[in-house]
Amino acid sequence: MASIFTKIVNGEIPSYKIAETEDYYAFLDINPLAKGHTLAIPKKEIDYLFDIEDEYYAGLMVFAKKVARAIEKVVPCKRMGMTVIGLEVPHAHVHLIPINTIYDMDFKQPKLKFSPEEFEQIAADIRKAYESEK
Repeated sequence: MASIFTKIVNGEIPSYKIAETEDYYAFLDINPLAKGHTLAIPKKEIDYLFDIEDEYYAGLMVFAKKVARAIEKVVPCKRMGMTVIGLEVPHAHVHLIPINTIYDMDFKQPKLKFSPEEFEQIAADIRKAYESEK
């Protein structure tokens, strides 16, 4: 059975897309810790990040870096945090989270709520920043 992320990549489930390449996809987390919280994933469904072949893994990190730089241009923050948990969805993914303190990456804190229009605007702004770097 396809993971929810595979269904997003295939367009079966909508997402607030940030960026897409032949091998990778980035979209806003719908339960964000911060404005701009984004997930970067390989399109190939691989459950565990460290099971990804080296070259494909390196490509994911380069893709995530470009997405993170675009987020930084749109969301004021001291740093971009990156974390991998990998227990909640059986599809490798990297969380990119704008942070100002280490506590901004605490997944126990309440998630932010945005309207669909706000999500669309955030995604559009980050997408524009990403495209300007190509």
